[in-house]
Amino acid sequence: MDKIENTPLWSPSEEDIKKSNVTKFISYLSQRGLNLRNYEDLFCWAEENPENFYEALWDFSQIISKTRGNKIVEDRHLMPGAKWFPEAKLNFAENLLIGEDEKDAIIFEGENLTKKIISWGELRNQVSVFAQALQADGIKEGDRVVAYMPNMPETIIAMLAVTSLGAIWSSCSPDFGVQGVKDRFGQIEPSVMIACSDYFYNGKRFNCSSKIKKIINELESLKRVVILPYNPKENQRVIIENSISWNDYVKNFIPLDIKFKHMKFNDPLYIMYSSGTTGIPKCIIHSIGGTLLQHIKEHIFHTDLKKGDKIFYFTTCGWMMWNWVVSALSCKATLILYDGSPFYPNFKRLWSLIDKYDVNIFGTSAKFIDSCSKEKINIKENLNLNSLKTILSTGSPLSPDSFDYIYQKVKKNVRLSSISGGTDIIGCFASGLSVKPVWRGEIQSKAIGMKVRVYNEDAKEIEGAKGELVCIESFPSMPIGFWDDKNNEKYMEAYFKKFPGIWTHGDYCEITKNKGMIIYGRSDAILNPGGVRIGTAEIYRQVESFEKITEAICVSQEWNEDIRIILFVKMAPGAYLDDLFVDKIKNKIKVSASPRHVPAKIISVEDIPRTISGKITELAVREIIHNRPVKNKEALSNPEALDYFKNLKQLEY
Repeated sequence: MDKIENTPLWSPSEEDIKKSNVTKFISYLSQRGLNLRNYEDLFCWAEENPENFYEALWDFSQIISKTRGNKIVEDRHLMPGAKWFPEAKLNFAENLLIGEDEKDAIIFEGENLTKKIISWGELRNQVSVFAQALQADGIKEGDRVVAYMPNMPETIIAMLAVTSLGAIWSSCSPDFGVQGVKDRFGQIEPSVMIACSDYFYNGKRFNCSSKIKKIINELESLKRVVILPYNPKENQRVIIENSISWNDYVKNFIPLDIKFKHMKFNDPLYIMYSSGTTGIPKCIIHSIGGTLLQHIKEHIFHTDLKKGDKIFYFTTCGWMMWNWVVSALSCKATLILYDGSPFYPNFKRLWSLIDKYDVNIFGTSAKFIDSCSKEKINIKENLNLNSLKTILSTGSPLSPDSFDYIYQKVKKNVRLSSISGGTDIIGCFASGLSVKPVWRGEIQSKAIGMKVRVYNEDAKEIEGAKGELVCIESFPSMPIGFWDDKNNEKYMEAYFKKFPGIWTHGDYCEITKNKGMIIYGRSDAILNPGGVRIGTAEIYRQVESFEKITEAICVSQEWNEDIRIILFVKMAPGAYLDDLFVDKIKNKIKVSASPRHVPAKIISVEDIPRTISGKITELAVREIIHNRPVKNKEALSNPEALDYFKNLKQLEY
């Protein structure tokens, strides 16, 4: 195993703790007659008294509602089956459109340097006119409106307009192929689609017109298609049959006070999608109140987001982090949006946004941090980063070496928070915490108000050992269900098959002595040579420390009535995998992990397949090396990479 340091990489100052939202909440609870000494007391109380916790959170965060009701939860211990705030009526968009008129709500920068700044007053006005246009088209509660859009302000405007009416929102990024869009949107039968005519990535402009035309033909339920040019200042007129431009769509309406449709807490808000690498993506339905409460909780307590803070997260509209970061508007924070390649024109592009816009919370992927580390980009040499308080990382486990990189080459006095959860719960089971130290290689904290545990194969709770991440009681952001899922069959199969009545998330992890968490990979990708369970992340963190290796993917191969570990590596430009380097890799894994972790084969490949949201896909590689079909290649951003894993002679002996 990696060396675990005896001292933390970062610790909060007394002033940090005093000013934190956690401390403010503890003080608020004391006014209600509850005396808690510190965050440990708070977390224990919230876990044992979730009804009281979520009721207090509702009041503390000043959620806007027509009514909250007296009942906090029905059948709390049932999973699935619990109903949170069953009497409440509220509107999601109303809780996000709360900033002061003249303040900045959204600052957008595109890769091509297109820039937009939208105040809260302008945001409300644009949401108002778009909502009126949708209403004139007959859009009402329960209807589905979808977006095929880049990460730009109009995407947020459209989402807020849709949800202000009580309709359901779903989105994909424009790098999805036609089949990938059909596999997702085709299942939910949308009435309206909003699409962008083009987007930029890695210095190139991509015209989406031909794809949009094909998508329109595939989605028979569509009654309206609204097209937006990437940069309206260019006065582009996008001509796509059976569509209307954004400007023409809203031109007959003027800003009015928005009439928010108040819906039930457990009515649908978003439809999200599983990765789809093992078949047609599952359509995961998330509730209005559950999403709002989960995100407010994570922004206030785990991110320590405050009014006026500027928050950035590198994401696309096809990843749940887009939905997560947009909810930061509920804290009256300013969103910093970027659309394009994170590495164009160089590796400093994203980091430069911090100084340019005084970003306080900077969010990105573990892969981005690892890539910067491998390129030896010394961020602090060129940027001052004075505004930066917190760095968030998700998408895959953040390696200990990446922790070192941040504190050595980015900023010493910063809270680095690896976070972990998923589309499944539109939030986190483990996250950061501003009042707790950062330990190398660890996620700081379990999520507050959720009974997160680690189970062994016998459903026994364990600490300091590896097992399944589970949640043993219900929580507000559990999905309503899956779209068109008869008798909840797919839902039950996905989360409740292994341990009935217990949410099993599919992560292989460990609770540490610091009460943090380490994620070792997905359970369905766990390696099991000789019956010993090994997480793929344990191997990646050793392999990717080599500068010659850009990235790696590790799978199991059925072999002689057992399985053996196969490691595929993508070499850096100019580097070569010879026998000497293979031995060096194996020795590193043996010494730093264990002899059981050492791969039987290490093979160089030209590329590694990824989902459109950027995650490597071990399951697809495992299927392809066994000559089994990969069911849904449309879920991959680079499906051609699978060809490198076909018919490999090295796997035959």
